[in-house]
Amino acid sequence: MTKDEKYEIVDQLVGKLENVEHFYIADTSGMTVAQINNFRRLCFESGVRYEVYKNSLIKKALGRLDTDYSSFNKDVLKGFSGILFAPESAKVPAELIKKYRDKNKSEKPVLKAASIDSALFIGDNQLDVLLRMKSKQEIVGEIIGLLQSPMRRVVGAVKSGGGRVAGVIKAIADK
Repeated sequence: MTKDEKYEIVDQLVGKLENVEHFYIADTSGMTVAQINNFRRLCFESGVRYEVYKNSLIKKALGRLDTDYSSFNKDVLKGFSGILFAPESAKVPAELIKKYRDKNKSEKPVLKAASIDSALFIGDNQLDVLLRMKSKQEIVGEIIGLLQSPMRRVVGAVKSGGGRVAGVIKAIADK
């Protein structure tokens, strides 16, 4: 691979990383071609792209982004590295990894690191944390539900009392 080709790949990778808020770096070394193809198919069906890059090219691409990924250089970008690009939800790649492991009774793929809205998660032990994480849409939905709850109770109380509430108000007004 020529230097120009490497620069082009790094430029493309920077563009991909800038266009997603969430990405995971995983290790699929030791998996057979058929196993990796099954994992890729599972990713594709869930709207996640899985691509393999050389660690040196990943380092260069991450170095050109606004977030500080220097903590990835120590342990994450060694050995075999594939990137899972998650454009929709930060939780989906974690669910895919877990689902694939459970289905195939395997320890692979191994989560090396994840970047979720510029928050960094390093190590396979972070998979459970990522699985419990709520998406922005879920959090916004919960907040809206909490804000609507008191108003619903007031409206419900007024409606359930029906004529009694109106009668009480009329009695107070007459006094």
